[in-house]
Amino acid sequence: MPLDPQSLDPLRDLQKGLIAYLKDHAPLQTWLGAQVRIHDAVPPEPVYPYVLVDRVEAQPFGGVGVAATEQAVTLRVVSDFDGTEEARAIASELRVALDQAQVPLDSHHLVSLRVTYLDVFRGADRTVFALLRLRAETEPI
Repeated sequence: MPLDPQSLDPLRDLQKGLIAYLKDHAPLQTWLGAQVRIHDAVPPEPVYPYVLVDRVEAQPFGGVGVAATEQAVTLRVVSDFDGTEEARAIASELRVALDQAQVPLDSHHLVSLRVTYLDVFRGADRTVFALLRLRAETEPI
């Protein structure tokens, strides 16, 4: 049986794994509902607050014959709460959930995952955002 090229895509594998991992992370249900609202595209009629898998990038690293990939993923928390408390609390819970987490992946081994950046700020309207930047290293299985 030929391999599915999508199963070899480290970004797709990491994004799928992150979404599943966060949907199963019970403490996030307090903030993001029983069906944790984490999306890879803004819903047509979003329910606030939610988390969006925003920017993703990948580059190979390692020596000759090493198929490792370094990935950067930005998660965006979007809140319409009047103040920064909600976005800050969700970002903090995401940091706790993800820093050094062992997220299961389908076709790659997650070597490391860490949160490298967190920022909370107001948008032009009353929306409040939090950005988390993750750095992951993966290798194909």
